[in-house]
Amino acid sequence: MPRIDRVFKQLKAKGEKALIPFITAGDPDLATTRALALEMAARGADILELGVPFSDPLADGPTIQAASLRAMQGGVHLENVLNLAGELRAQTQIPLILMGYYNPILQYGLERTATEAAANGVDGFIIPDLPPEEAGPWRVAAAKAKIATIFLAAPTSGAERIRTLGRLTKGFLYYVSVTGITGARTELPLDLVESLKEVRSLVKCPLAVGFGISTPEQVAGLAPYVDGVVVGSAIVQRVARLRGQELIQEVGDFIAALKAPLRGN
Repeated sequence: MPRIDRVFKQLKAKGEKALIPFITAGDPDLATTRALALEMAARGADILELGVPFSDPLADGPTIQAASLRAMQGGVHLENVLNLAGELRAQTQIPLILMGYYNPILQYGLERTATEAAANGVDGFIIPDLPPEEAGPWRVAAAKAKIATIFLAAPTSGAERIRTLGRLTKGFLYYVSVTGITGARTELPLDLVESLKEVRSLVKCPLAVGFGISTPEQVAGLAPYVDGVVVGSAIVQRVARLRGQELIQEVGDFIAALKAPLRGN
């Protein structure tokens, strides 16, 4: 059974929901990303998203855009992230998902990306600018390498499209909580819970929600309606302002606080 599927199955058996944190690989450097990833895995993360730096991350807000720029200025690109995944896989069995844009993957080569990702222990890809209508070649390469292609659904998707995405996605369906870019928000849409209930009724696969979620209180409010919660910008903000052991400790404590409301009663 693939690692992502196994995690959701094990969590469901315990009455828990998945915490899926995101950090940009190489921000501020690869060694820090490695340390953060291992700390998050130890403190309660169930699945880890590593962002692949890109010059035009159209779905991301200023926080992750800045992180991507810092990483690229340090010379970090797709190949480096794949190698980092291999280093992490040697130390942890947490599912690893790369979140990146299609251009670097296309330039590196679809089959090459999927094959090297699998060899380095990557479990899935989220490619925000690759809709299912254009994803055929990548899905073939990913399926051959046994890599999950995780699709995103949005408040504007509509019932029929959400059903289609639910059939095509592997691992889980990533529901975007807002019609906009990533970024920590003090308030989430008032109709988000009703939207999640509707999506839940339309798909059979695990459902995770992300974009804008930044506090344990928000996580607690969404947990009953999903199988997993993604938190990104609120972590990346800490990476931007802290360094060294202080950064590792604060992010670890934050992960533990986010995971607490997702644990079974």
